[in-house]
Amino acid sequence: MFSYMNRGKAFYRDVVLLAIPIILQNLITNSLGLLDTFMVGMLGEAPMAAVTLANIPIFVVQLMTFGLQSGASVLISQFYGKGDKGSINEVLGIGFAVAGGITLIFGCIMFFLPVPFMALFGNNADVVALAAQYARIVAFSFLFDSLAQVYIAAHRSMANPLLGLYILGASMISNTVLNWVFIFGKLGAPAMGVEGAALATLISRVLEFVIAVGHIALGKRFRLQFDRLLHPSPAMLGKYVRFATPVLLNETLWGLGTSLYPTIMGHMEGSQAILAAYGIVGNLVNVSTVMVFAIGGTTAIIIGREIGAGRREGVYEKGLCLDMLAFLAGLVVGAVFIVLTYTLFEPVVYPLFHLSQEASEIATMMSLVSFAILSIRSFNTTNVVGVLRGGGDVRAASVIDLAPMWLLSLPLAALAGLVFHWGILPVYLCISLDNVVKLVLGVWRLRSGVWIRDLTSI
Repeated sequence: MFSYMNRGKAFYRDVVLLAIPIILQNLITNSLGLLDTFMVGMLGEAPMAAVTLANIPIFVVQLMTFGLQSGASVLISQFYGKGDKGSINEVLGIGFAVAGGITLIFGCIMFFLPVPFMALFGNNADVVALAAQYARIVAFSFLFDSLAQVYIAAHRSMANPLLGLYILGASMISNTVLNWVFIFGKLGAPAMGVEGAALATLISRVLEFVIAVGHIALGKRFRLQFDRLLHPSPAMLGKYVRFATPVLLNETLWGLGTSLYPTIMGHMEGSQAILAAYGIVGNLVNVSTVMVFAIGGTTAIIIGREIGAGRREGVYEKGLCLDMLAFLAGLVVGAVFIVLTYTLFEPVVYPLFHLSQEASEIATMMSLVSFAILSIRSFNTTNVVGVLRGGGDVRAASVIDLAPMWLLSLPLAALAGLVFHWGILPVYLCISLDNVVKLVLGVWRLRSGVWIRDLTSI
């Protein structure tokens, strides 16, 4: 029954070698968010809620950047399988242009209109004011971050995930140290609180960009061809629009939908406690999923490389095998984190953030629900982002990812929280419901086999 798992040592060795740097990179990124949350949380529940509020639109832009990376990676991994470096340069150039344009527009909105923009996501005037202070400083950091991330993702698609580990490792160290300096006023700096956290983020994002530029200048593994980078062909532009744009729209709409969940919470009674709990649990869940997303990223690389190299035989079985690995990883990690919720998070971690009793109880509930469905979410992530998208089936992957959220979870959560006022537990259960529907749709598409497509020859 599980014969597809018998793939030999070489296959699993390849998975491990690709996944470990991505796991470490994801762990660094998510630990950075957790450290930010912890340090800001030491200032009190209101600053914690403010940063959570500010991160709602930021999360959307980060997912748009991820969409650009993923869309470009679908093409780059297949061109890499063919050994076509010129086409990779063209895809990378388009990615730089689109990522820079989007994040520049977003940065202008955050910088020039911070208060009215933050007011869209919450109704507590004090929390909105603090969020606006954070947003104005951090505004243009995502321009630098997006360009660095597109470059990192291109190398990851070319089986070089170590670059992202080095760059984001340096970013995490600088952000952590600078948070300590600017939030609390160490080493002679003024104690800036929430604004200090934003300044630390801005400086660390600039550092990411500088290191990436240095690697471009000195790296020998993959040299940029600036003529093709700056002047992609009309044919490549058409291919990018056809296959990368659906991924960008997918991640943008998914990010927008996900950001509406805390927006709903921000307009519920007791929103400060709910947002503070959601901010902490969100970071804990992100840490718990580092292995899952690493498997998903590795799957996209392997599937895209195999199809691009013309090795279509066995692609279905490899995709199914990697989906099951993700499911099993989610099952084990979810169980461990449920135990940690009662033994570590509730008695030790939550008090460190100075949560009220109400916020602590909400955080425990959110943790239990999130970790209970982690295995299903893990399967869905690897199947949609790794197998279907990596196989070139970008449109179907987008429908499977978005339809359950926008047609089911979001309307039900809005009704439960804003119309019927049922409280946070029913709202959070509605939010989690889309994973069940996504599982059914994803398995149906996977079994069809029609997702195996060579995009380089279309």
